[in-house]
Amino acid sequence: MTETANIASALTAMAKLRPDAIALRVPQRASRGSELPPYLDISYAELDAASDHSAAALAHAGIARGIKTALMVRPGRELFVLMFALFKLGAVPVLIDPGIDRRALRQCLDEAAPEAFVGIALAQVARLVLRWARASVRIVVTVGGPFGWGGKRLQTLRDAVPARPLTAAATRPDELAAILFTSGSTGVPKGVEYLHRHFLAQVELLREAFALQPGHVNMPTFPPFALFDPALGSTSVIPDMDPTRPARADPRKLVAAIERFGVDMLFGSPALLDTLSRHCERHGVRLPGLRRVISAGAPVAPAILARLRPWLDPAAEIYTPYGATECLPLAVIESAELLNDTRAQTERGAGTCVGRPLAANTVRIVAITDEAIADWSGVRELSAGEIGEITVAGPTTTQAYHARPAANALAKVRDGGRLVHRMGDLGYFDAHGRLWFCGRKSQRVRAAGGDLYTEQAEPIFNAIAGVRRSALVGVGAAGEQIPVLLLELEREAGDSAERIEAEARNRAQAFAHTRCIAQVLFHPQFPVDIRHNAKIGREKLAVWAATRIRQTQ
Repeated sequence: MTETANIASALTAMAKLRPDAIALRVPQRASRGSELPPYLDISYAELDAASDHSAAALAHAGIARGIKTALMVRPGRELFVLMFALFKLGAVPVLIDPGIDRRALRQCLDEAAPEAFVGIALAQVARLVLRWARASVRIVVTVGGPFGWGGKRLQTLRDAVPARPLTAAATRPDELAAILFTSGSTGVPKGVEYLHRHFLAQVELLREAFALQPGHVNMPTFPPFALFDPALGSTSVIPDMDPTRPARADPRKLVAAIERFGVDMLFGSPALLDTLSRHCERHGVRLPGLRRVISAGAPVAPAILARLRPWLDPAAEIYTPYGATECLPLAVIESAELLNDTRAQTERGAGTCVGRPLAANTVRIVAITDEAIADWSGVRELSAGEIGEITVAGPTTTQAYHARPAANALAKVRDGGRLVHRMGDLGYFDAHGRLWFCGRKSQRVRAAGGDLYTEQAEPIFNAIAGVRRSALVGVGAAGEQIPVLLLELEREAGDSAERIEAEARNRAQAFAHTRCIAQVLFHPQFPVDIRHNAKIGREKLAVWAATRIRQTQ
């Protein structure tokens, strides 16, 4: 008998076990000002039934098992209903962040080659005008609005089929489940192929890493993370915010929703925690009911954790898991260890500690190379304390990028009967078995005196009063790059630039690995990734720095 696996089965199981429990709370419309909009409560039974009905409607349009389906719907009831509907059909959702560059978006959709396109009217107009996936799309379903835009309206399809229970497709563990795109912080986003077993393994690793039990009330400020909540028996409270701009989330609305709905768990990017913690500090807002905070997407500055910590219950936990779209979670660390043990080392240039790998993951450090490695026999594995590229093999480690053979060659290594993923991140293990992150391989500065790693330099300068964040970039040819330090100041820094530059230069001279930094520039606002607003666009900053340096010569 063939083993089956379908992440949507967890929703049906929860609907039978706790039919009246709230699965989702979603804002019914965006609001103005600090007031929360009306929220719609959706029980597990209602979500299960609605996704069954929508699955039948999509099947009536021709969407079936294995059909890649671009889904472009705003976060809300329809997004989650349609995601579970597609999983139940065994179709393959293609999810892309809507805020990415239009040219990159077209490339992503052309590479994914979806046969079906399910989206709101605005997305359908863009599909037609910008010719998204024109060669592959043959089924069009429009969500909302009076027109089909070349296909069928979802409501018309729903009206045409009866609402009745549906058995989820008996998908196999190794069957393609979804294509999820990377954040694109260092290039055009890549489509990561998720198999059904990857989703199931993620649920188990999340449960293990954070000791999750049914009954939690979670606020996932990155909506796709809400898809795990039914399998974890949690309630998802979707915040009233633009998920592509977490740094601009209104902290008053976050606090109001946390208090109104008894949120005890929050997932947010470092940029969102920065905004929330500043609000709590400025207004003396305590969040005693928030017992667990999880932040990912980029290293979390110790200053953010230290700012947020006093406004939570003393027993609350703040976790900063490390991983990527291709493998999540890989390792985990809690804020107490970061603040009390590793922070001082980070601010002296040791890198950022990301904790100990989860037991299911095999994490190894290999010698740095920009070339492809076909087989593990071609790898030189490094010892504790040596900086190299972080690699991982585990139950959530994805096998391939979709339609990107060159990227696969650079990121995957065959090790016997399994594939190892090269994270593209640099780091090392310390004597205690903890993993330290030193920066992206592609963003290391290739100076004449040797390579410099961003995460071993920037925290030294982030600790200067008045500095919001810093970025180390290289200007010039690889091997001869000039290390340039860019500083983005706090709004309250005022006219402190002269004092801050002097302190930055003094700090650079205090450490052997930063003494070669001779150029210090101020930048008004760093470019960041769309998804988390936390990954700094150092490639763009390097171009900007080169221009500034030429202008002053």
